[in-house]
Amino acid sequence: MFRHPEHDPLAAAIAPPPNEAPAARAARLRAEADARRVNDEIDEQLKAERAARRRQRPCVKVLLLGQSESGKSTTLKTPIRPRHMARRALLLAAIIQLNLVRSAVTLLDLLADALAGGTSNPPPSPASPFPPVPLTEKHRLLRLRLAPLRGVQADLERRLGAAAVEEVHLGEVAVRSRDGWRTALERFRPPRSSSSSSSSGAGADAAGQDARADARARRDAEVGEVVAGCAEDMRALWEDGAVREVLRRRRIRMEEEPGFFLNDIERIAAREYEPSDNDVIRARLRTLGVQEYSFWVEQAGHEWLMYDVGGTRSSRAHWYPYFDDMDAIIFLAPISSFDERLREDRRVNRLEDTYMLWQTLCSLQMLAKTQIILFLNKCDLLEQKLRAGVKVRTHVPSFGARRNDVETVKKYFQSHFKEIAKQHSPEPRRFYVHLTSVVDTRSTGATLRTVEDGILRASLRRADLL
Repeated sequence: MFRHPEHDPLAAAIAPPPNEAPAARAARLRAEADARRVNDEIDEQLKAERAARRRQRPCVKVLLLGQSESGKSTTLKTPIRPRHMARRALLLAAIIQLNLVRSAVTLLDLLADALAGGTSNPPPSPASPFPPVPLTEKHRLLRLRLAPLRGVQADLERRLGAAAVEEVHLGEVAVRSRDGWRTALERFRPPRSSSSSSSSGAGADAAGQDARADARARRDAEVGEVVAGCAEDMRALWEDGAVREVLRRRRIRMEEEPGFFLNDIERIAAREYEPSDNDVIRARLRTLGVQEYSFWVEQAGHEWLMYDVGGTRSSRAHWYPYFDDMDAIIFLAPISSFDERLREDRRVNRLEDTYMLWQTLCSLQMLAKTQIILFLNKCDLLEQKLRAGVKVRTHVPSFGARRNDVETVKKYFQSHFKEIAKQHSPEPRRFYVHLTSVVDTRSTGATLRTVEDGILRASLRRADLL
């Protein structure tokens, strides 16, 4: 229905005031012309940006998923290391030394429990299948001499950003997504020189920065001295037969834990230690929340965005907002975890939890058109366990009487994941799978290049560029 301008509130709001003076009218018209000009410029800018985006090759977005300690962050280090991680290698030394110190403190805790007559060293009884672990005065002295490592651990965790309840519950230092590896590492970077300060205020601020830098350097030197001074005792503790027996009775295989460096004590505890590429890949600092990494794939001439999201149960709610805008999902399944339990819930087998996550992903209607690539990860640790005599059928009853060798086990797990995808996908999808050991940077790099090519081709097809 037609509305007369007198009764139209919008027309009344923009109408010129009554009895407008000529000068005021001229000023109003100039302001309106300026507003139209600015609006036209914004429209032209937006149009140019849309045209530029159409001319550009698409940015490829990949989401890394998997439970905690499945190898997501380690996988990310493979493509980004040449541009980002390598130039931060000296700063990463703090994280690697923290990994070493945490392992040593774990041994000290187990030793203290055994010395106190805990479950590792029960009193002798006819029903006990094992005699007591032979702990002596030497072990008490080792525990006393290595006590300063607890202070080193607390200092490094505080500076790297140890967080709150969840991390304490899991017994592992972490950084949140708002900080990330890079921000945590920047806390170890010395500030810029104050020589360029020109004003007195800037000079005072620079003097304060210099004082803080000196205090930080002294603290770094103290930490380095303590770690170096404890190196021989740490090696003696790790190589001690009684301590190894305590670990065996507790069924703890520290060599399989992320961030394990006890076999490299002399090198990492050295005062002039510089991390190798392999050290950087093996370093462990758990991240919470979502991390975004950007890198350029030279061969394809495309920018890639990779998103690493937390894998703990409390972090999985953050996955769903990212599903709608991804070119592909890489799902990491650590198949060596068939005999392990979740940190968050010791009643849940890690492999069963991975099966559940994989089934959930495959069954989501919103991911029916998304390429999902499965990495059966940590094959090197799987091989170590099988060689040590661990029986898969003890922990996975459906494995049955199959041969307990590496190839048979890998083939069985692969077929099980394939069957889950076939049964639960809302529509038929191709099954992409790779057997990986992400600490093997050469083979993982080759695998990622193959994956990149497949993802890129699919992305170009969707953009009608191929």
